[in-house]
Amino acid sequence: MGYGIKILVEGGYALFSRPEMKVERVSYDVPTPSALVGLISSIYWHPGVRYIIDRIHVLRPIRFVNIRRNEVSEKLLPSAVKKQMDGKESDISIYTRECISQRASLLLKDVCYGVEAHFELTEEKDSDQTPEKCYNILLRRLRKGQHFSQPCLGCREFPANVTLTEQIPESPIPGDIDLGYMLYDLQYQKDQNGKSLDAAEPRFYRPHMVNGVIDVAKYAGGLIC
Repeated sequence: MGYGIKILVEGGYALFSRPEMKVERVSYDVPTPSALVGLISSIYWHPGVRYIIDRIHVLRPIRFVNIRRNEVSEKLLPSAVKKQMDGKESDISIYTRECISQRASLLLKDVCYGVEAHFELTEEKDSDQTPEKCYNILLRRLRKGQHFSQPCLGCREFPANVTLTEQIPESPIPGDIDLGYMLYDLQYQKDQNGKSLDAAEPRFYRPHMVNGVIDVAKYAGGLIC
């Protein structure tokens, strides 16, 4: 196992979307490992560093809230943006009055999680990159509150407060709870040149939360594609 960290993640709202819900967004009861990997990557990202979630501690009771948000049904075309970057005529505006859409979302409210994770170096690491170097960079950024991009809880509009900790508090949630099938991560395929393709293969797992703790590492060997 690589170098490990323990962090506390807090926020007013969170949304870890279930992929089976197409239009209205509905959150899982707890964060997915891939969402937490993205959160840690927002603090320190490098193509040669791969984060792995070991345990998730749910430190507050699971509460949901239903809200409605105004969204847009269109998105910018990369081709249009590239044309403007090349100095050509291109409209990259989105007119919200013409494509506004109101959607409901079932969110998690007032969340706090303890996360145990470690990282490993991949083939894309730099020649002078060592685990000790990456570990010290990650610790320094966590202690200073620095980040590559704003850490969030599933969606960018729900920011997260991330702090380094030596001891994760005990969860108030008792018993053994079957959380059902959940998204574990997305596996991106690579071409012959090692470049990641747009297509991704989802992998799922079926975790149990025992006394508020999800032992993610226990399920890593039996993922369902």
